[in-house]
Parts: sequence; C-alpha cells; structure tokens
Amino acid sequence: MYGSASNGARRPRTARAICARARGVTGSAVAGALLLAGCSSGGGADDGDPQAGPTVRQRPESVAPYWVDPAGNAARQARAYAEDGKSARAAQLKKIAEQPVAEWIDSADPRGHTARVTKAAAAADRGALLVLYNVPQRDCGQYSKGGAKDAAAYRAWLDGVVAGIGKRTATVIVEPDALAHTVSGACAAPQLREERHRLLRDAVTRLKRLPGTTVYLDAGNPDWIRDPGALVEPLRRAGIGKADGFALNVSNFQTTASNVAYGKRLSSMVDGKHFVVDTSRNGNGPLRGSGDERWCNPPGRALGEAPTTRTGHEKVDAYLWIKRPGESDGQCRGGPAPGTWWPSYALELARNTKG
Repeated sequence: MYGSASNGARRPRTARAICARARGVTGSAVAGALLLAGCSSGGGADDGDPQAGPTVRQRPESVAPYWVDPAGNAARQARAYAEDGKSARAAQLKKIAEQPVAEWIDSADPRGHTARVTKAAAAADRGALLVLYNVPQRDCGQYSKGGAKDAAAYRAWLDGVVAGIGKRTATVIVEPDALAHTVSGACAAPQLREERHRLLRDAVTRLKRLPGTTVYLDAGNPDWIRDPGALVEPLRRAGIGKADGFALNVSNFQTTASNVAYGKRLSSMVDGKHFVVDTSRNGNGPLRGSGDERWCNPPGRALGEAPTTRTGHEKVDAYLWIKRPGESDGQCRGGPAPGTWWPSYALELARNTKG
C-alpha cells in the first residue's frame, strides 16, 4: 500500500550522490540543500575522517521505505562524541542515527517544515514519515499541552501541511492521544469531543486527497483504553473509514506482542483496517509499578524493533519509530521540556538494547 514517489525521475540513493546533487544548487539555496543532505561544505557524507562519526545511509527500500535524516539529532550527537574521542558513545548512538524516525510538524511553519522534509525524502528516493500533533487543547493541559488556539486555526495549519506535502510521498500519523483522550475522560466534554471528531475527520479527508499520502489515525495503546470496543464509534466519527488504518503505542512502551494482539482485535471491529505500531522504545516493555507517570521518561527502557514493513503480520503494515528516541517526554525524572533532545536518555535507550 506504500506507493513509489510520484514526482518524476528516480533520485540518487547514496549519500555521496545526494551531497553532489546538493552542491549543484546555486545561490542562497545551497546552504539549506547541503544541510538537508547532511553534507559539509568540503566533502560528501561518505568522505572525510572515518573517525568523524557514523555515516548515515538510507535503509533498503524493501525493508523500510522511509527517509533516514542524515542530519538528525542522534547523527549530530554521534559525530560530536566521535570528535571528542568518545567512540563508544558514538557507536551506541549509531543504533538510533541509522533508523528512520518521524518528523513532528512545527506548529509555527507547517508548510515550510513539511516541504523541507518531504523534499529531502524525495531527493533520497524515500517517503517522509510525519506526525500531526497540533489539535486544540492538545494533551488536555498535561506535559505536552498546547496546540492550535481553535478549530479555525487548526484548519489553517492543516492547509499548510497539505500544501507542504503536495504530490510527494508521505506517511502521516494523525494526532497522537487526541481520540483516546476523548474516550478516557480526560477531554470527554461533549462539545470538545464532537469538535475533535470533526477536526480529525477533516485531517484524514484532506490528507487522503493527496496522491502519495498514507494516513493512520492514532488509537492509543493497549494499556490505556483496554477495551478496544470503546474506540470503535470514536474512530468511525473521526474518519477511520477513509484512513489507511490506525496507529498504536505512539510515545509509549507497551510490548510489540501486546500491541499486535490488541490491534488485531480492534481491526476486526473496524472493517479489517490495517495498523502500525510504534516500536521506538518498547524493547524492555513498560515500567512496572510506578504510578500514573510510567510513560514519562521511564528508566531502564530500550529501543524496540527497527522500523520495517516486514512485520510478519498481514494486518500490521509497519513497525515505526514515531516517537523520536532520545527526545524527552516532559519535565519529569529530570527531563527537559517535551520534545527536547536529551543525550543521556538516548544513550540509555541504546545501551539497554539487545543485539
């Protein structure tokens, strides 16, 4: 169900070719092109001192057709560690740097941000993996509170996202937590619930009009809404019928096995829809016995299965790294603000990973 790029000729696949292509850009665009390609001004990403940090290449398209950002947080941190002579740390962060991770779209510049990411992905002959996380009253006033000020502002923001994707290939995860919050009671006031259903439905509808976009509507995780039947009517109201499927475990730590079992049950209730699972940090499963904040920067966690479309399950389209490993969940357990790169936590995730 994942289509090929729809914007013309095949693009060069290697980091060296991408850097060479970027250096062919003239004028004020050159610096941005080089940055998106992960290139220095003096040599290609394949060139230079082998101790300068890991070379980041795209994964085989048949395994994971999503773009790996050669200038992502983990790649930059690994290079910094290598330059400081911390080769063991650099090697650990390579486990994250070499994988495609989702791009959470900026609330301030949706069109520019989305266009930059999708163009860079297309230049590498891959699809972009994007997350929309800007619904009004996002996270119900908790750690990741914020979002658009109202429905009109959200729709205007969505206009920018849609324009930024255009005809390029993208997989979009629509509004983590938004639907589950209306079911769990955190944001279940009738007026808010109905508005949220409309906005989610609008997002799915608009995105599915694009020729190369695959859409998954977030459906929480097995430990949150434990009865999948409670999600059926909300998913229908939010547009699951037009979506390609639903997403599970975003930014959470539930095991892949529990998500697959739960997802298959939910799929059978919503016309056999397929689904994806966030495996970015579930290698050791969830933290046990720590109260309501088990999800927030829990210690002892590990990276999960690498992103892939080869899941071995007919209904599971992909294992994805939707939460970006190494970015904070919020200001708990000594963490920085939500979404902030946190090198020590990234290292812990990598060091705890088996294999």
